[in-house]
Amino acid sequence: MASTLLSLGLFAASIGVSASVVLPVLGQEGRSFSAEKETALKEAARLNQQVGQLYQQGKFNEAIPLAEQALSIHKRILGENHPDVAASLNNLALLYQNQGRYAEAEPLFKQSLELNKRLLGENHPDVATGLNNLAGLYQNQGRYAEAEPLFKQSLELNKRLLGENHPDVATGLNNLAGLYQNQGRYGEAELLYKQSLKLRKRLLGENHSLVSTSLNSMALLYWSQGNAGDATDLFTQGLQIEERNLDISLTVGAEAQKKSYLATIAGTTDATISLHLQSANNNPNAARLALTTLLRRKGRILNALTDGTQRLRQNLTPADQKRFDDLAAVRTQLATLYYSGLGKLTPEQYKDRITQLQQQATQLEADLNNRSAEFRTQSQPITLEAIQKQIPADTALVDLIRYQPFNPKAKQSEQWGKPRYAAYTLTPQGTIQAIDLGEADAIDQLVAKFRRLLQSSNIDPKPVARQLDALLMQPIRTKLGNTRQLLISPDSQLNLIPFAALVDEQNRYLVESYAITYLTTGRDLLRLQTHSPSRQPPIIVANPDYDRPGDPNSTAQLRSSNSPIVAQKSIQPISPSQRRSGQRSTDLATLKFDSLPGTAAEAKAISPKLPDAIVLTGSQATENALQQIQSPRILHIATHGFFLQDFPSLTPNKTRASALPLFEGTSTAPAIGLGENPLLRAGLALAGFNPRKSGTEDGILTALEVSNLNLRGTQLVVLSACETGLGDIANGESVYGLRRALTLAGAETQLISLWKVSDDGTKDLMVKYYDRLLNGTGRSDALLLTQREFLNDSQYRHPYYWASFIPSRDWRPLNLTMGLG
Repeated sequence: MASTLLSLGLFAASIGVSASVVLPVLGQEGRSFSAEKETALKEAARLNQQVGQLYQQGKFNEAIPLAEQALSIHKRILGENHPDVAASLNNLALLYQNQGRYAEAEPLFKQSLELNKRLLGENHPDVATGLNNLAGLYQNQGRYAEAEPLFKQSLELNKRLLGENHPDVATGLNNLAGLYQNQGRYGEAELLYKQSLKLRKRLLGENHSLVSTSLNSMALLYWSQGNAGDATDLFTQGLQIEERNLDISLTVGAEAQKKSYLATIAGTTDATISLHLQSANNNPNAARLALTTLLRRKGRILNALTDGTQRLRQNLTPADQKRFDDLAAVRTQLATLYYSGLGKLTPEQYKDRITQLQQQATQLEADLNNRSAEFRTQSQPITLEAIQKQIPADTALVDLIRYQPFNPKAKQSEQWGKPRYAAYTLTPQGTIQAIDLGEADAIDQLVAKFRRLLQSSNIDPKPVARQLDALLMQPIRTKLGNTRQLLISPDSQLNLIPFAALVDEQNRYLVESYAITYLTTGRDLLRLQTHSPSRQPPIIVANPDYDRPGDPNSTAQLRSSNSPIVAQKSIQPISPSQRRSGQRSTDLATLKFDSLPGTAAEAKAISPKLPDAIVLTGSQATENALQQIQSPRILHIATHGFFLQDFPSLTPNKTRASALPLFEGTSTAPAIGLGENPLLRAGLALAGFNPRKSGTEDGILTALEVSNLNLRGTQLVVLSACETGLGDIANGESVYGLRRALTLAGAETQLISLWKVSDDGTKDLMVKYYDRLLNGTGRSDALLLTQREFLNDSQYRHPYYWASFIPSRDWRPLNLTMGLG
């Protein structure tokens, strides 16, 4: 049997506090079988390949039935006594272990180990793997006395089989050190960690991911001993390597792959924040490391997608496009080498190949930096100094994070605590200020209650708004001094509330005291320094005729544009009509719409303020027309918006996926079914929506399609509709909905809504907003002043009317003098 071993570090890939484990990916058996049996074995191999991929993504629930099926096939075709059966037993045991199902995992690990000993002999790499995995299980259970001899046996066996100078030996040293650390045998652990680190640097190079694992492991060791200073220094080195490798990994693969990889290092994000807030809150280096890590990783997937190669290539010369292609190829090779291991290479060949590719990448990056301002902006290192320079005077960046506290002194099964919120503030000249805000569950419950109250104009939300403010913003205000301009980067459920509607100790809404703009991440401040020219005048889309098919000639006014980029999408079947008038929104069962006369009045009032605007209403307001746009200066869309909470699967009887953590207790992305994109569950209704005919489209502009619009150079997008700021919540990654789609499309600023808005009230708010905006008031201040005016109006003083819309990203005035590019 030729089996390939895929080494996966559970905690080792994140913070390095537990043993690396090995997941076999089965090869083909050497003897001949009937065609039927050969087909079955190929299917088992395919299943195990899927198991390996799902394991890496932390999707253990999805992997278990596939592993069980592969095991059943191998037993049926090969019998009970075969190495491939042993490997399948091991696979299934690993999955059970990572779900905490230790009692089910242990007998499978033992069966696999004994079977390999009997079939392959005591001196075989698969036996070393089995010893390591069983030891790891005992370590997770706190059965340290049983784990130690097994780790030692595995280490000695690898030394004998592979030699003293091999990466697997370094992993064995790291594993045994982790066990000693758990036992409080710090001196012995430190010696082994140092040996492992030295060996990995020599064999794999200074910037390999396993080197960062060793550094992070030693950081935890010093943290456990109360040495926060050395722990911070080692974490800084380890995370610098992770950042370098993250840059490489996020340049390749689909979004799901990027999310899966980022999840493997989520533990170090939580650990650095925990180190600062819980053990070193007076250490400026620990504060600096925590905030730097937060700024680098929050919203990282969104940035990686926004900086996609296709958009960059559009702005490069043909020669530079070739350099960019070459750089992408080199990064792909590097990513493959980092995470596939030695393969057939010797350690020397492996290290030489990585060094060669790193040098090629560095040279290509330098060439592109010299020739492309946009590439230079997007590839520059993220530092506190760079971001601090972009914070305006008298303004504070408030970066909120939902994190999981980590305690290295606790038993391994108890090291991760309940999620909490924290806030970091940064001003142009001031030092970093940070505060732990408390358990996330209590805050999230108030957030949900606050949102419900805001959506009814008949209920006073102030008592709950005050309770939430006391937990959330009151502690932050103690760090702000006299600062009244806030750039807030929310996280998790906090993305769904208007901070302006919170109530302070004087029973005043925050809108009365603070000007607030929302960012996905503090890194937005760097990205906003690069501007693209607009290519079209403002475009206003309003009052679509939902009942009649959209005009296929609706693109006549946009004929100067290039051909549209059309996204793949799913067409939602029509449910029984439950019409709702006077609100710009929909529920899951509401897939037909009545007209919104307020949007017609809105367009009529706004269009004279934009004399060169293209106005598309009635049957002209089609999906086709919107897909034709090319970087209009302003895009204003007034229509019904929707966010579907529960999207029925397109594949019958398909179970929704559960995205579980790669290591115990760490938050990951939300559960999103395979093949189901959350950007398909948010969108806008256009002409022909009810009969599903809008030009050559169906009248449903999903967020996925919005993400493919060309809005680079669009200074402002106003979605004058309901719930356009909603979507699936992913911790650290903003909201998967229209706001994410608009960022991907390149819009500089968004004005989006958080609940079902009033038709007439929204029209009045938009007219006043544009009056101020076109008089030179900033994109955020124009909304702020309008909200304050509404607050003093007896008709609109309830936050239901004025707080739904929030400004996101660039807060500065429009450049009304900039011509079209």
